[in-house]
This record gives sequence, C-alpha cells and structure tokens, in this order.
Amino acid sequence: MIRRLCIIGVGLIGGSLARALRRHADRPEIVGASRNAAHLQKALELGVIDRFETDLGKAVAGADLVMVCVPLGAMEKVFAQIRDHLAPDAVLTDVGSAKACVVEAARRVFGTVPPFLVPGHPIAGTEQSGVEASFAELYEGRRVILTPLAETAAAATSRVREVWEAAGATVSEMSIEHHDTVLAATSHLPHVLAFTLVDSLACLGDHDEIFAYAAGGFRDFTRIASSDPVMWRDICLANGEAIVAMLERFGADLEGMKTAIRDGDGETLLARFQAAKQARDAFSE
Repeated sequence: MIRRLCIIGVGLIGGSLARALRRHADRPEIVGASRNAAHLQKALELGVIDRFETDLGKAVAGADLVMVCVPLGAMEKVFAQIRDHLAPDAVLTDVGSAKACVVEAARRVFGTVPPFLVPGHPIAGTEQSGVEASFAELYEGRRVILTPLAETAAAATSRVREVWEAAGATVSEMSIEHHDTVLAATSHLPHVLAFTLVDSLACLGDHDEIFAYAAGGFRDFTRIASSDPVMWRDICLANGEAIVAMLERFGADLEGMKTAIRDGDGETLLARFQAAKQARDAFSE
C-alpha cells in the first residue's frame, strides 16, 4: 500500500475511495485538497481524510499517489498548480469520464506526457454528489478502466491498479480512443438523454401535472438527470465528437421508431421492442 494519498476534490468518487482504503490495516495517510475549506472540514469530521490543505502545492508534497477528482474543465488548472510540487516518485492519476482531454491538458502543462501519469476512470457512482454521499463499498465488484500511454511507466500503472484493487474494484486497461468511444455510448449518451427529457417536459406549460403523475418508469429513466450539471457539461465538451456521433445514430433510430408509430407498423415496433428486451435481459444477467 502507498504511504500517502492526496485526493484533490473529495466528493463522492474520491471520498468513497478514501473510505475503502481506510478499512485496510496498512492504509495510507489520506490528504484532502480543494479550494473549499468548509467541504474539506466536513470530510475531516466524517473521518474520510486525515488532514487537508487548500493550497494544492502543499497538499501534494510527499504524496506517493495524487488522484485528481475534479470536473474535466478544471484538470489543466490543477495540473499547473501541482506541477512543481510533486514528489520525485509521485504517480498522478485522475477519475475523469473522458480521457483524451486529460492527456492533452497534461501535455500542455508538462510539455509532454509525463511517465508518472496514469489516466483512469472508475465505472461507478450515483446521481448524488459530495463527500456526504460517499461510501466505502462503492467500488466493490465495479470496473475501473486505466488508459496508460506508451510513455507511461509500468510501475506507475501498477501502483494505481493496486490502489483500485484494494478498494474492491476490477481493473482493466484499454486505449484512450476506445475508452472515449465506449463511454460515449454507455454513459454519456444516457445522461444527455435523461437531462434532455426532463428539460423538455419541464418546459411544457403543464409540467407540474406531468411530473405529479410520473410513475416509477419515469423516475428510473431520469434518475441520472440529478447528477452534477457542471461535471456533465465538461464531459460533453471534452468528448463532444464521440457523443455527437452517438446522438446522430440514436437520432436515426428514433426517427425509425417515430415512422413505425406514425404508420401503425406494429410488426416493426414489436421486433424492435423484443430485440431491446432480449439485449437488456442478457445485460442484467
């Protein structure tokens, strides 16, 4: 186990990792960092972190592993603030939902892709945010994707892998390009759809009545529209090309569904619904 972990942005993701690691007898010292002292104080009171710093340079000093858990739009600024304060043997990783933008931010700050950078993404979370929503079991049996580059040191990747596995996660590796394409389909598109549906209905004149009669299906489908808007704005901007491609494909499928409904084409509707049910049932199992 590493000796000192610095988590920049102690919310649901970083806080849950900290809670999971604190269960180990050889747990590291966990330092929380952000600009918001009140949030950090709350994390300290909850027993999530051991101490905190609002100066990011001081926070990362002496840390074996620095994990950046901030919105994608803030990554470059954070990298710039910690660049000259990292320990010689420190490993730097992140939890962003898009990876190409993180690598480009690091390249701009460090001048090249540093060998100690291991881009990462835990495929876990809830629609809640903040350290109060964190819990130690979040990563148990869940996937974490690492996207090391050719420049990434193998030892750095191993260190990040070991930390996530200590939290109960199953770790896999893939290329940055493949990650961003897959996540655009499986995570980013559903969130855009949920946000858009709720916003569309909220703009209707009788939206109060619509929401009053919303049943479990609507709540299940739109649960993720309660996610952090800033985070999802940044994800859409950072992985825009892949998300637009998925939206265009989904839009074409939606047009086909609209045509079938308009034309009373029950055979097409049934075939599409059956195929979708089979795929969803297989995925659930």
